[in-house]
Amino acid sequence: MSLRLSTVILPYLRWHEGGRAAWQRAEELGFHTAYTYDHLSWRTFRDGPWFGAVPTLTAAATATERMRLGTLVTSPNFRHPVTLAKELISLDDISGGRITLGIGAGGTGFDATALGQEPWTPRERADRLGEFVPLLDRLLTEDSVSYEGNFYSAHEARNIPGCAQRPRLPFAVAATGPRGLRLAARHGQAWVTTGDPKLYENGTSEQSVQAIHGQIDKLADACAEIGRDVRELDKILLTGFTPDRGRPLESLAAFVDFAGRHQELGFTEIVIHWPIPDSDFAADEKVFEQIAMEAAAQLG
Repeated sequence: MSLRLSTVILPYLRWHEGGRAAWQRAEELGFHTAYTYDHLSWRTFRDGPWFGAVPTLTAAATATERMRLGTLVTSPNFRHPVTLAKELISLDDISGGRITLGIGAGGTGFDATALGQEPWTPRERADRLGEFVPLLDRLLTEDSVSYEGNFYSAHEARNIPGCAQRPRLPFAVAATGPRGLRLAARHGQAWVTTGDPKLYENGTSEQSVQAIHGQIDKLADACAEIGRDVRELDKILLTGFTPDRGRPLESLAAFVDFAGRHQELGFTEIVIHWPIPDSDFAADEKVFEQIAMEAAAQLG
């Protein structure tokens, strides 16, 4: 399978001051999908402009025609399956069936406390995701859903007419732990990783590739448990969080080398950050556009 190249556009630009132009340019460059983060704020961007993911994607859906759109990733930190399902069905309709939901357990960043709660432990985040994903699956595929769980409830929640994509829009489940990988195997159309965070500071590229290889092996085991072929799942790498950091965007050759090593592991999609000056995602825009236009052909 040929490798798809996608981008993630952080929602920090006012729509009429560069936001619309970025999404339209992403489509012109031929990206398969343009994603955005679904956070209330994020790291070094906390004290600057930051806009909501769903309104941003809605605007992007009306400003583009062919490119797929999605979140990387949505989490239970501040979302509820019932309200999220209604927004996703609406968004999928507006986009003409071009939405992918990236979904994960969330972390301990600003989203974790913005609603006034204490940060959840890793176990608590996994518990919530384990209830969130199956309920959201039902909400997006059934006309009426009632459910009473430990964390989430739904009472005759109506979601007519459902998604434009059938039976529902695809889930790209971000996971590296056993419970999350089982969710990806059972409910995902794709799996997402950023690599092994323990290697980010002091690891090597070789160690990172080996760690990701191990993650894919565990995903295959989770699929085998339910009789599913792991090859049915797309495998998405969100770049920028491995020890390589921004080096793959320094030249076309550097990116082709990086992407090729991960393509050999079985990845079907590589996601690169849209350049943001004076940030962790700073990159030469001309090189970035060259990668967008030429890398896929070299990777085959």
